[in-house]
Amino acid sequence: MKKIFTHWTIGLLTLAILTIIGLGDPQIKEILRLKSFDLILQSETKEVSPDIGVVTIDEKSIEKYGQWPWDRGILADLVIKLREAQVGIIVMPILFSEYDRMGGDEAFVNTINQMGVVIAQVGTTQINKNAVPRGVAKIGDPLPWLYEWPGMLGPIPELGQYADGVGVINTAPEIDGVVRRVPLIMRIGEETYPAMALETIRVATGDPSYQIKAGEGGVIAVRVPGYDTIATDPHARIWLRWNKEFDTISASEEDFSEFAGRTVIIGITAEGLSSIIATPLGEKHDYILSASTLQTVLDGEQINRYDYSLFLELIISIFLGMSIVILARFTPYWVIGLTMILSYVILVFTSHYLFTEYLILADVSWSIICLTIVGMHSIFNRFVLEFQLKQQIRKQFETYLDPRQVAILQKDPSKLKLGGERREMSFLFMDIVGFTPISEYYKNNDDPEGLVEVVNDYLNRMTKIVLDNGGCVDKYMGDCIMAFWNAPLDCEDHAEMAVKTAIECAEETENLKVLFKEKGLPDINIGSGVNTGTCIVGNMGSDTRFDYSVIGDAVNLAARLEATTRNYKTDDGGIVTTLYSSYTQEKLKNIKSVEVDKIKVKGKEELITIYKPV
Repeated sequence: MKKIFTHWTIGLLTLAILTIIGLGDPQIKEILRLKSFDLILQSETKEVSPDIGVVTIDEKSIEKYGQWPWDRGILADLVIKLREAQVGIIVMPILFSEYDRMGGDEAFVNTINQMGVVIAQVGTTQINKNAVPRGVAKIGDPLPWLYEWPGMLGPIPELGQYADGVGVINTAPEIDGVVRRVPLIMRIGEETYPAMALETIRVATGDPSYQIKAGEGGVIAVRVPGYDTIATDPHARIWLRWNKEFDTISASEEDFSEFAGRTVIIGITAEGLSSIIATPLGEKHDYILSASTLQTVLDGEQINRYDYSLFLELIISIFLGMSIVILARFTPYWVIGLTMILSYVILVFTSHYLFTEYLILADVSWSIICLTIVGMHSIFNRFVLEFQLKQQIRKQFETYLDPRQVAILQKDPSKLKLGGERREMSFLFMDIVGFTPISEYYKNNDDPEGLVEVVNDYLNRMTKIVLDNGGCVDKYMGDCIMAFWNAPLDCEDHAEMAVKTAIECAEETENLKVLFKEKGLPDINIGSGVNTGTCIVGNMGSDTRFDYSVIGDAVNLAARLEATTRNYKTDDGGIVTTLYSSYTQEKLKNIKSVEVDKIKVKGKEELITIYKPV
């Protein structure tokens, strides 16, 4: 009965399950994919941004100006200092949703009016107050695809009216809480709200609105008139590069001239005041989000993750999985291991190359997982199957073959074809001549145990000779032994070994005669028939019981030659112990033969020439 679960079915079933899981794109796969992207982003060389500088409200600033929140007149003075330093757009990712308890709002409003300042608003789950929407020109219907907030908390009305720009500072963490993508446009109902980075670009260009293009699969791109088109994912998100570091000056300083011409972001870093976000590069102050988003847009180098990426990655996973299943079936273990290692290297190198050269994010994590699971499973399955085969070989042949031959088969099972094959072989049938008197002796003495002991002693002696000469003991039939050569292991001189075995068994019989005489037993002789020919060898039997055996006319001829030995006498009156056919005699190199007779045997039309050794 054929096994249902074979090397192929188990390996392919494992791959199929992994493919189905991959198509479902579960959270664990998404997390692994994102973590792999983190590794790529972390490998980038970091450069100092020439476009953006950061003014930090740090411990030194708090010590100088007092407890936060400051009188907004202090912030107004900071804006004036920056303008005097001829900086570009001033970005303040700080929420001014309440009036200043110190009464500094008027000075702050008067200062930021027409000064190129962008302030913050934030999406909320409940409050919708003082939100500052921004109009968009829509191509298609992007609204269903945009991140939506129940409410928006904006700055006090005076600031919202006079600030050049108001941008949303909300993050959009992935399922593991790490910020990797940021939406450029969000919405509340029909109203759209730009992210702070996009609002900064709009203020820089002086245009009053945005353009957003959408298709059937979601948002395609966002554009500020007068600026380059920004490609996005279907939810109007962009991947952040995180490849820039930003020069930093404390707000406590008086000279900001080194930031001339740069966009300046004012961020809070003082202990206990700043918010922390998780990024691929670790925890960062929240102002870094606005800085990195703006830098990514300014660089105009969009990280791409194509819609068909998932399908392509699954195809690669399937290909690698099937390859390893095939290799695990036909190649040595070291080839499988080397192939897996090379595949890992190629996958990692390819993903890194695609990112560094083309800014394409390719997920190799699932391919690596598929390759590892399918590879290890296939290797384990092969090991188990090989172990089972070795155990089967040992169990099946330990009584037939010399232990050294069994060890060879276990080491290299490919030398064995259990399914059956056609081979040229030599066969030996050997029987005790004169066994009846011995049987009668023990019967008369009511000693069946003694008869069994004698027969077993004889069989042990003869079997040892067979095995020592590389033969395979097929079966015992009472006191008769059937053996063959050239299966399951190759034996080039199989005919000679079979005849040699018959001669040595006859010699050992002389030792038995001495033992029998000492026990008072009748004298014995053996008769051996040897033939060489082509037969079928393999596992034969039923589903529940089978043996490694041979069938064919050549076997039958060897049996008939064994029975014929009784018809021929030696010169001293003994029987001829060994007869073999002309088919065997033709292959003998070191054993001299003499023709005995030409006989007619059952099943053969032509006469068979028989020989004996001399």
